[in-house]
Amino acid sequence: MQRQPSTPPELAGYEFVKLLGTGGFSDVFLYDQKLPRRRVAVKVLLLEELTPQSQAAFVDEANLMAQLSTHPYIVTIYHADVALDGRPYFVMEYCSGPSLADRYKRERFAVVDALRTGIRLSSAIATAHGAGILHRDIKPANVLTNDFGWPALTDFGISSAVDTELPIHTTTLAGAGGQTGSTSGGTTGSQSVGMSIPWSPAEMFDDDPQPDVRSDVFSLAATIHTLLAGRTPFEIPGRSNGALDLIGRIERGAITPIDRDDIPASLAAVLARGMATNRTDRFASAAEFARALQRVELELGYSQTDLDIPHLDLRHEPTDAADAGNETRVRGVATIAAQQPTLLVPPAFEPVADPTRARPTTITPDLAPPAIERTVVRAPAPAAEPPVAVPPPPPVEPPSRRGLIIGLVAAVVLAIVGAIVVIAVVISGGTAADEVVLPTNGPTGGGGPAVVVDAVPTPSNPSAKLVKGSVVFSWDNPSPKEGDGNQYALAESPATINNLDGPTVTVPLNGAARQCILAYILRDGQRTSEGLEICYPGP
Repeated sequence: MQRQPSTPPELAGYEFVKLLGTGGFSDVFLYDQKLPRRRVAVKVLLLEELTPQSQAAFVDEANLMAQLSTHPYIVTIYHADVALDGRPYFVMEYCSGPSLADRYKRERFAVVDALRTGIRLSSAIATAHGAGILHRDIKPANVLTNDFGWPALTDFGISSAVDTELPIHTTTLAGAGGQTGSTSGGTTGSQSVGMSIPWSPAEMFDDDPQPDVRSDVFSLAATIHTLLAGRTPFEIPGRSNGALDLIGRIERGAITPIDRDDIPASLAAVLARGMATNRTDRFASAAEFARALQRVELELGYSQTDLDIPHLDLRHEPTDAADAGNETRVRGVATIAAQQPTLLVPPAFEPVADPTRARPTTITPDLAPPAIERTVVRAPAPAAEPPVAVPPPPPVEPPSRRGLIIGLVAAVVLAIVGAIVVIAVVISGGTAADEVVLPTNGPTGGGGPAVVVDAVPTPSNPSAKLVKGSVVFSWDNPSPKEGDGNQYALAESPATINNLDGPTVTVPLNGAARQCILAYILRDGQRTSEGLEICYPGP
């Protein structure tokens, strides 16, 4: 039986509007904030839950959300305090849209929407993992929708540190006739551990559960499966779907197939791997799961959804050998500060754990590396001898008229032959349009083999958008080739060239009204002759 909601507290600077929802330990109310003027959600701990442990957990949740509030797909927290009646509360972003639980119960998600949602949630979860936080309760009801229609992950109430072991506890479950989507909890003394059974991995049902990042990956994959199927992954229509029934199917890995013709086999395989019974068979991280979804997007011809993970270092992230050749690389957010001009040297590659992620290094003039020593074989120095008089060279006779005529005729013949060869190559579909054929001379001055040199393309499709006080610049390589690189320079410091992992860079505005960069493509040590200027705001 659902309990009655508590009375909304009187908060200075806020005006109560309505109840948004109730939970096991708290209620959430909608308030109007007076300054700055906006609507906010206020989460308030219940009076009967005011124990030292519950208050500590409440404070921990507020602190965890504050660490992650800058992420676009995590609910932002604004303020935390204690009301006049002694109840702790915190003020957070009001997400006006329905939760994913409300949405999937009304209609099934389109494949493109489910992929986009999965990648965006993956970026939020990977960011939390990067901060050392396990969510441990990822499910559709804990993903809200903000005013832009984007998913917003919330409810870090039972989250924990990545390297923190959970206390041993006895899990209390509903009977076989329980309702699908039920939440269970177990206790040891005054500590509690919760779980939402339909989206929980098998290891959470152990007597001593030890979840890790792959446990959150399971819940994430189960959530995306739910959006597509319109029901939880281990629920069987027309059969008993109580808590014990679901746990048995989860432990056996008996996923109910999605009865839709528009679900590609590749997407079904990605979700099945994410929900593997043995955690070692799952994706090793939320970022890996997101990259698999990105590959499905490309397979179906959809625009690729960005994976927003700040300061991500992929050198320590495992990659499947089977996917190493066609993986979508995730780029970290590079924040650029004002700097002195640097000397651009040919890219030097540092040894890293992942050989596919070699990083170019920019060397400043005062830290330039010493010249590379080479072994040169020199002839022994001759003994000192008295100088010998050298006779002057004989006078050079001017070339004869006949020799000049022969040389001119030979040059004309070579030009005609070269034109015929070029025409034949073009007609036969030979050299590509972006390649230039240069003749070389042999050791005796004769024609040697042709050398094909790729022309460096000019960046295209420039983009500049404002994201939380910084400008994200991006561009495309119109004719990419393996080994191509990307560079940029601030417009006010064109001599300072910076190397990039990909065609994206984030530059802070720092109070400036306008920010511009020059984008380049690097190929075989050569850079685009003229950089593409990209500005925000645009012209």
